[in-house]
Amino acid sequence: MAEISTVARPYAEALFAAAQLNKSDLAVWLGQVQCVAAIMHVEDAQQAMSNPKLTDVQREKMLCDVAEKFTSQPLVAEMRNLLVLLVENNRLAALPEIAIKFEALKDQAEGVAQANIVSAFPMTDEQVKQLITLIEPKFGLKLKPNVQVDANLIGGVRVTVGDHVLDTSVQAQLTHMREALVA
Repeated sequence: MAEISTVARPYAEALFAAAQLNKSDLAVWLGQVQCVAAIMHVEDAQQAMSNPKLTDVQREKMLCDVAEKFTSQPLVAEMRNLLVLLVENNRLAALPEIAIKFEALKDQAEGVAQANIVSAFPMTDEQVKQLITLIEPKFGLKLKPNVQVDANLIGGVRVTVGDHVLDTSVQAQLTHMREALVA
């Protein structure tokens, strides 16, 4: 996992720099890189891309054609160039991680961060909105919530933004109490 992450980072950074240099709509570029990454999650696509009978040019064309069909627009030249490099260097498996890193760079440039919210119970949209409104000033960023349910928390929520964790769950409080009693 760390190896793919290490391989993906320079590709994502180069693609992001090209998007900024062209003063392009980052959302369009993100959509294209996510589309290509999603294609590589499909088993048939993985098999096709690893077919030894296909040349690199055929792989590139096939991948671009499928991506353009799904995005209903031509891929930007830099995206095509990225795909050429990935095919030539046999690194198509890094595409999903490239998409993740590109999105993180886009969010950072826009002052946005992912807020991973784990709740003991399902949360309504209004509850999520209220929670985000409360914690955005703490981070000084616009937060995009990603909500999951984990009954093991017993009650409360755990919010993770980057390296920061706000844990108000009952499970965390019980753990702290146990540690205090044992000490």
